[in-house]
Amino acid sequence: MTSIMSRRRPLAVAAAGALLAAGSAYAVMQAAPAFAATSANVWLTTPDQQNRLTPQQPVPFGSGGSGPVITVDADTTYQTMVGFGASLTDSAAWNIYNSPNRNSIMTSLFSPTSGIGLSWLRQPLGATDFSRSFYSYDDGSADPSLSRFSISHDQSYILPLVTQAKSLNPAMSAMVVPWSAPAWMKTNNNLVGGSLSTNYERTFADYLVKSVQAYQAAGVPVQYLAVQNEPQNQPGGYPGMLMAADQESRVINTLAPKLSAAGLGTKILGWDHNWDNPGYAESVLAQTGNNTVGTAWHCYGGDPSAQSQVKSDYPNKDIFFTECSGTSSGNTFADSLLWQGRNLAVGATRNWARSVSLWNMALDNNHGPVIGSCTNCMGVVTVDGGGVTYNADYYVLGHLAKFVKPGAVRINSTAQGQGGIENVAFRNPDGSIVLVAVNSGGTQNFQVSYGGSSFGYSMPGGSMATFTWPGSGGTTPPPGGIDSSK
Repeated sequence: MTSIMSRRRPLAVAAAGALLAAGSAYAVMQAAPAFAATSANVWLTTPDQQNRLTPQQPVPFGSGGSGPVITVDADTTYQTMVGFGASLTDSAAWNIYNSPNRNSIMTSLFSPTSGIGLSWLRQPLGATDFSRSFYSYDDGSADPSLSRFSISHDQSYILPLVTQAKSLNPAMSAMVVPWSAPAWMKTNNNLVGGSLSTNYERTFADYLVKSVQAYQAAGVPVQYLAVQNEPQNQPGGYPGMLMAADQESRVINTLAPKLSAAGLGTKILGWDHNWDNPGYAESVLAQTGNNTVGTAWHCYGGDPSAQSQVKSDYPNKDIFFTECSGTSSGNTFADSLLWQGRNLAVGATRNWARSVSLWNMALDNNHGPVIGSCTNCMGVVTVDGGGVTYNADYYVLGHLAKFVKPGAVRINSTAQGQGGIENVAFRNPDGSIVLVAVNSGGTQNFQVSYGGSSFGYSMPGGSMATFTWPGSGGTTPPPGGIDSSK
């Protein structure tokens, strides 16, 4: 994880929306069945925490209203969604696994009925800054045959939680990525710093294949893989390594046929770093051809419009948003709700992201365990002893994951810039419609138009809401479904 000090500065989501409009030639036009809904269900989270994904009174279509109109158009479609979630890092897994509330925490995170139904995990291969110790899956002296390879470290408390998550939500997808190659494969013989030795590029590819195979054998199929977390970040206090675009491309081109030969369907993503360097992402796409399916992005620099830039240049390649950490502040809940709502829930998805993934699933009251890195990072939940706090990050993810199912398609909705009702819309596989809205101004009235009918709503300033309705005859979640007292 790169420095997060700039995470909450305003980003150009309005500009991102303009880029999206320019890229709308890639959208698919198709006729939707007739609309017959009578009302929309509403869930609301407010910055004062009086509402936390709390069901509101349903709003009838045809009830009239005032203010700007958000037109939802299910005939214009964009990307298909894969999932929403975070990472069960070593620290996060340790905190949850050792909590007396383990099962209730996992249910609240992953159950589609009793929780928010998280549907995506991005799992580190080896240690990160949020680990209790430094390790890889093959530590010690040089081992080119990988005879010592083992994921035994993960089997004690990480994999039990990953498999529990998969059991709670079978629709969950998993991505894996290393922070560092084993030390003996690197130029400095250390997990911290350095880079991958060119002599070990093929061995590193074998290491990644073994990692995917080991996870699959443990009951966790891996749908996506990146070969290096934040390849342009060389942290000084925790595992990581620099990897130039040319080297990443060589590793990918070596890895792809090895995955295929092993009978693995895991797809490779390039980059997995910040919005501020789309050139690296495009260089990898240019050099790897069909060996990569797309690129992955983090929030610690730049803005979401970079995703649309790359999508415009490489329209057949997918975009995934894979890491952003919340941080503590003077008004953490309100700040995180608005920033993440605007830039991730709306900004990332309106710029083609098929996933929205935060960083640590759970940290303790001291923002850890952590080694040599961020000392004010927030987890999706805070777990300390017998206590559990559900942070704003949980509710931001909940406004998406509980309602937008894997396989949902993003559909067109009227964009509004900063200060307006920023929004994004989806059509679920069952035909139901989801509109996620963030009010970045004061209390505002607005209207939602769909299928020749509309409703009005008044939304508190700084709040986030999800609206659902049956759309083309599909079902829609009833009010309720989580314990809003969390």
